Amino acid sequence: MSVPGDHATTRATRTQFLVAGAAAAAAAATAGALGAQTLPKVRAVGIPIDVSGAVYYATDLGIFKKYGLDVEVDSMGSGASVAPAVAGGAADVGSANFISLAQGHERGVPFLMIAPSGEYTSKSPTTQLLVAKDSPIKTAKDLSGKVVGVVALNNIAQITVSAWVDKNGGDYKAVKFTEVPFAQMAAALAGGRVDAVEIAEPFLSGALNSGDARSLAADGDAIGSTWVEGGYFCTVTYAKNNPDILKNFAGAIAEAGRWANAHPDAATAIMLKYSKGQPQRLRYHIVFPERFKPSDAQPLIDAAAKYGALKAAFPSVDMMAPEALVQ
Repeated sequence: MSVPGDHATTRATRTQFLVAGAAAAAAAATAGALGAQTLPKVRAVGIPIDVSGAVYYATDLGIFKKYGLDVEVDSMGSGASVAPAVAGGAADVGSANFISLAQGHERGVPFLMIAPSGEYTSKSPTTQLLVAKDSPIKTAKDLSGKVVGVVALNNIAQITVSAWVDKNGGDYKAVKFTEVPFAQMAAALAGGRVDAVEIAEPFLSGALNSGDARSLAADGDAIGSTWVEGGYFCTVTYAKNNPDILKNFAGAIAEAGRWANAHPDAATAIMLKYSKGQPQRLRYHIVFPERFKPSDAQPLIDAAAKYGALKAAFPSVDMMAPEALVQ
């Protein structure tokens, strides 16, 4: 027996069910569409050394995707080769040291720093000047007339070595510099092709752990006890056209840096995969700041001007995006 109102209730319930079903279907369709959306693609260029590690950590850990970016990372040997790739449009974002970028800035290339890479600290010097274990070289003066291998001429390594020699009683003008890729430095030193090398992690630990090399100096100390080595950059045009991408890229790099600071051994494992180094525990770990402080970048630019890599010093803030600075 039917009860008055049952048909109305049934119709109402059926209508609610259909509406709810339609809403659920619409939500599922929307979610599917969002999932199928192609994330903005960013072509990035890194250097597979500790100081530039954040871009590799963000890739491996899925942090870039978390920030809505599809980042494709290629590797190059030095900041001197990365800068032309970004300037010429072969890459959207690159990682390079301040001297490489300052040289471009000096020539009128409109580079803009959007996030810092690693920070040199005398407490954990991830770049050092090495000599062979049995080398007679003991002091800065002993480098006169000797050949020092650096990853790029007239760039950050040559400047830090020159500054260290100069500040420790040697003649930096009497030092001969030659280019040697990081991966070949230990062999070049062991084979006597160079008298010293300025080498960075993870290759630094590999050379020291081999027992064939010893540290002559933490030459970066000649610049200062703490200073930012470089960062991630793009052209001004790319920055103007892609503000959201740059904001998200910088956020991902900051998060990757925080993770690496808290998990140095796990970060090492990722870095060794890209640098093709042997599994090992690094002796030194870089520190990753989240944003730039111009005062931490200025010493390197000043040294570059003093030792001939730049014609003149200029305020480091001139190359930094406002969003990249410590507020």
